[in-house]
Amino acid sequence: MRVGIIVTEWNNHITDKLLQGAVEELSTHGVREQNISINHVPGSFELVYAARQMERFEYVNAIIVIGCVIRGDTPHFDYICQGVTQGIAELNARCDTPIIFGLLTVNSEEQATERAGGKLGNKGKEFAVTAIKMAALAWKYQK
Repeated sequence: MRVGIIVTEWNNHITDKLLQGAVEELSTHGVREQNISINHVPGSFELVYAARQMERFEYVNAIIVIGCVIRGDTPHFDYICQGVTQGIAELNARCDTPIIFGLLTVNSEEQATERAGGKLGNKGKEFAVTAIKMAALAWKYQK
């Protein structure tokens, strides 16, 4: 199995931990390190474009996009979350490769930390398990 991961540099103190959790979980399930392709993008909005390019030009069985948007005082949070959600949903509807939505959308730094290895675990591990399950489903129907 080959898995692509696209991770944001923005809020990297959170996204790096999510990435680590995803890679560890993929390895636990037998995905070899050389079969994990990792790309970085500046922010969450860029995840959609990067996922599309990876889907078109790299051979992967699933793609995980990892980002973290923390609510602030402006509506920027809403625009970014809505745009990324819609973009990833559209890619999943059009593409043959499953794209896993790994965007944390939280109200505070504390909520982000809780989901990146804190008291709620590491959501990166959940993203990895979802990627494995969806890759298996895609393989079933593409045979």
